[in-house]
Order: sequence, then structure tokens, then C-alpha cells
Amino acid sequence: MRITITIEKKPGVLDPEAQAINKALSSLGFDDLQNVTMGKQITVSIDTDNKEHARYRAAKMCESLLANTAIESYTIEINEPS
Repeated sequence: MRITITIEKKPGVLDPEAQAINKALSSLGFDDLQNVTMGKQITVSIDTDNKEHARYRAAKMCESLLANTAIESYTIEINEPS
């Protein structure tokens, strides 16, 4: 199974990189922006046909290494092979 993990800062957490992007885009004329957030996306493949097992393994990866759960949240998307 192919798994896409998206990690973003939790609401209220300072995000200087997103602030810099917002400022740069505004200076380029994109002044109608409401909110800019910065995150990361990680794609992994797990050798299983069980969606719940794949989701469990991905969550364990996030909790163990990929996300700083004190300041970041994550979502997991399971994509079955075509």
C-alpha cells in the first residue's frame, strides 16, 4: 500500500517559514492571501493488503519520528495500488 502522510503545524504554533512565504508573496502582488501554512508530505509504501495495519504502521512512524506531536499534527491517506 502506498501511504501519504501530511504533517502541519498545529494552530497557534509560530511558523516563521510560512510567515516569510506570506510576506514574499504579498510583495509580489498576491495581497489577497488569508492564511499561509507550511508543512511536509512524506510518501511511503508498506508491503500489506490490510488498510488498518498500514494506517497503524504509518501512525507509529509519525509518533516515533516523523512528527513532533507537541507542535505538529498529521494526517494519513491510504492509497491502494492500482
